[in-house]
Amino acid sequence: MTANLAAKDLALTPDLLALPRQSTAEQPTLIGKTREELRTALMSVGVPERQAKMRERQIWAWLYQRGVQDFGAMSNLSKDLRETLAEQFQIGRPEIVTCQVSKDGTRKYLLRIEGGHEVEAVYIPEEDRGTLCVSSQVGCTLTCSFCHTGTQNLVRNLTAAEIVGQIMVCRDDLGEWPEEGGGPSTNKRQLSNIVLMGMGEPLYNFDAVRDAMKIAMDGEGISLSRRRITLSTSGVVPLIARAGEEIGTMLAISLHGTTDGVRDTLVPINKKWNVDTLMQACRDYPKLSNSERITFEYVMLDNINDSDADARRLVKLIEGIPAKINLIPFNPWPGAPYKRSSWSRIEAFAEIVNRAGYASPVRTPRGQDIMAACGQLKSATERARKARPSELS
Repeated sequence: MTANLAAKDLALTPDLLALPRQSTAEQPTLIGKTREELRTALMSVGVPERQAKMRERQIWAWLYQRGVQDFGAMSNLSKDLRETLAEQFQIGRPEIVTCQVSKDGTRKYLLRIEGGHEVEAVYIPEEDRGTLCVSSQVGCTLTCSFCHTGTQNLVRNLTAAEIVGQIMVCRDDLGEWPEEGGGPSTNKRQLSNIVLMGMGEPLYNFDAVRDAMKIAMDGEGISLSRRRITLSTSGVVPLIARAGEEIGTMLAISLHGTTDGVRDTLVPINKKWNVDTLMQACRDYPKLSNSERITFEYVMLDNINDSDADARRLVKLIEGIPAKINLIPFNPWPGAPYKRSSWSRIEAFAEIVNRAGYASPVRTPRGQDIMAACGQLKSATERARKARPSELS
């Protein structure tokens, strides 16, 4: 696909017109600003240009290394500057409405953001890691038929502050910040990985996702390795290469079907960019290598996409692409039109993929008892707001 065609496609994509609402708060937040934006904000309240870079680095460390929520705690800034910052800005978080804890330790956060909207984020603890599943939009525009979030209309994009805020809320809850007055935390990091697999399509909120992940990866900030962050897309083909160049995280493709007929139903974006076009974008991905494989996510649906023939087509589709296949047992939700494949069928499917030389781990369902598993996220308050559309204006 040429650059001109890609630009034309993007210009005609209505999803990209759902831009974040501008902040109406009296005090704009410093959370989520790029380093350059933070310096500009400081100069706007009187910090001399020659000092702005030093002050930006100091504040950046307070925000993202130490997690402070009070300008008064920034002890290496002058009292006058701290007072000015407190008058002009805020550094809060999304509000935790509820935090549900599953019997398996999974934690689901319902977070309230500007405008009274709510999104969900899920923390999944494992022996060797702790993964936070982050949302990028309120609702979703893709209407994937197996996904609970897809039954909720897109309300708006999240801002970079709201995306980073999910990480910071989780670290607050886990007690991961250094204690006041102490040095850097020496405890094993509980939140070690991020997956952009929550509510929304990350590539339809490209700039905010990029800026938020740059903060997450910044070595003087939250400091997560880019290889510990995975961006999952349902197949926004014109933006996949750009994601590799400008964000640089690991890539996951929400595939779920091996033919256009099946994928058109399961993942309707396939009608715009079909399977062959998507596979070519994967082969062209700038970060692709044997050490940075693409993950293909594949939800296992009984008698829909789980046959031996499907498994063989899948192997053929990804031939030549350094990849692994993440098989996801379908997680049911009220009114879902599908059933989970049997374990024997999932194992037979995985065996075909394994014999072809591809790792095909079966994802263990987590947090099902609190509707926190893959494909189950949906904000109950947004369902209620459908009856009160005036509140969205």
